[in-house]
Amino acid sequence: MKKQIINTDNSKTTILIRLMVGTVFLSEGIQKFLFADKLGAGRFEKIGLPLPEILGGFVGSFEIVCGILILIGLMTRLASVPLIIIMLVAMGTTKSEVLADKGFWEMMHESRTDWAMLLGSIVLLIKGSGCWSVDKTFKKDEA
Repeated sequence: MKKQIINTDNSKTTILIRLMVGTVFLSEGIQKFLFADKLGAGRFEKIGLPLPEILGGFVGSFEIVCGILILIGLMTRLASVPLIIIMLVAMGTTKSEVLADKGFWEMMHESRTDWAMLLGSIVLLIKGSGCWSVDKTFKKDEA
């Protein structure tokens, strides 16, 4: 099982996706605590999610931890799974209302970052962390 979690390819360009996904999630997670009324529990309450005080901290913590893991390339495949779930829930809870009220194109416009984070996380789940990563270092030690 451990080998599957750290398994990665030799791609040197995967670091670009890791930097994008990891930085955005790390930043968003920190902001859920810094600006809880607007981006954390307050936002979750506004969109009608249950237990917003608990959920805000829970989601923010996962975004921080998984963002850091992805940035350093440690257990990237495993770290991408909660981020995929977070993005699917975020898109389902916030963009469905935009779709219903303002139409398809407005929803697509407002969800462009969501799509980038979702698809970037899926790429990392499929490919792993790439050449310059802690996972790759562990893989070399096993060889």
